[in-house]
Amino acid sequence: LAEPPGGWAVSQGLARGASAVFVVSDGNGTTCIMADFAATFEISYDSRSGAKNTTFSLPASAQVLNSSSCGKENTSDSSLVIAFGRGHTLTLSFTRNATRYSVQLMTLVYNLSDAEFFPSASSKGTKTVAASTDIRADLNTKYRCVSNSQVHLLNVTVTLGNATIQAYLANNSFSQQETRCEQDKPSPPTPTAPPTPTPTPAPTSPVVSRYNVSGANGTCLLASMGLQLNVTYRTKDNTTVTRGLNINPNKTTFGGSCSAQLVTLELQGESLRLLALQFALNTSSSRVFLQGVQLNMTLPDARDPSFSAANSSLRALQATAGNSYKCRSEQRLQVTEAFALNVFQVRVQAFRVDGDKFGPAEECQLDENSMLIPIAVGGALAGLVLVVLMAYLVGRKRSHAGYQTI
Repeated sequence: LAEPPGGWAVSQGLARGASAVFVVSDGNGTTCIMADFAATFEISYDSRSGAKNTTFSLPASAQVLNSSSCGKENTSDSSLVIAFGRGHTLTLSFTRNATRYSVQLMTLVYNLSDAEFFPSASSKGTKTVAASTDIRADLNTKYRCVSNSQVHLLNVTVTLGNATIQAYLANNSFSQQETRCEQDKPSPPTPTAPPTPTPTPAPTSPVVSRYNVSGANGTCLLASMGLQLNVTYRTKDNTTVTRGLNINPNKTTFGGSCSAQLVTLELQGESLRLLALQFALNTSSSRVFLQGVQLNMTLPDARDPSFSAANSSLRALQATAGNSYKCRSEQRLQVTEAFALNVFQVRVQAFRVDGDKFGPAEECQLDENSMLIPIAVGGALAGLVLVVLMAYLVGRKRSHAGYQTI
């Protein structure tokens, strides 16, 4: 492959069974990204006869594109761009902090004109979907996940298998040290006589905290809200329970990513491996909405301590681009059958954010309805007073009419 502009060089994927090794190097030949994984794509699309599903795998012929990057001096954001088939690309966008690195965004561009993968598609051309991931590892270690792990990108599910991934390499090769994914970690042994679970009292309202996400062009998200997780699961003694868990801002870190049509807020805590809120922009209607929610967390008393849930087809917290969504009332967002996200005292704005200031507020329907109740009660009381007053006046008039002047 020819050396791309900017001095970055890339190496193509080398087939190895059902997986492939992908390498990105800079112009000096220093390797900054290595990835070895198998991938399967499940995509729902519209055909001329209705909705269809298609499944295909990352082929052995997949290659790393010149648009892959090591970032600035292997310290800033880097990316691995893999091309395959007829116009399809898979991109892993990496970021790092002082101690860890992660795939902050996975992006798939798929070509509906490829009749082999999308027979009888009702539309042609490329589609782009993206989502945050829970692929993260300590610096100078490789991310290792033998188990299958899934990333949900709107109408697409990407399943990675037998994955070894590392960015910001120190010695041009995979590190001997590794960070294992949660799916590979063994479940704690079940005690022979588990204690009877103590009913968990309903939690109080969560603390309202302020969040922001910034990118190359400035702030792309402002939010002020309290968050509560409602999860349903089976405990180790096979009892089904539903627990409400408040997000504690003092024990939670947040970050995210900005792109032209997707803004993601990510929260992490002690047992909260990832809570991602993904906002989308509909350019034709200029409407912004919460499109996806992804949760990965650990539940120590669960039969399966690793709890995951995701939904990328929501249309919640909607507002016009440039405005903020505001709701004083508690809102319950049902993400999956086993997971609901309760949002308290929310004000949020994604895209077209002016510095650190919210745009004009669009009130939620719940608040408008709650305002109608006291108005209706007040109107009814005023009507009742008026009826009583009229009855009094009529009665008084009749009592005067009963006396004649002599």
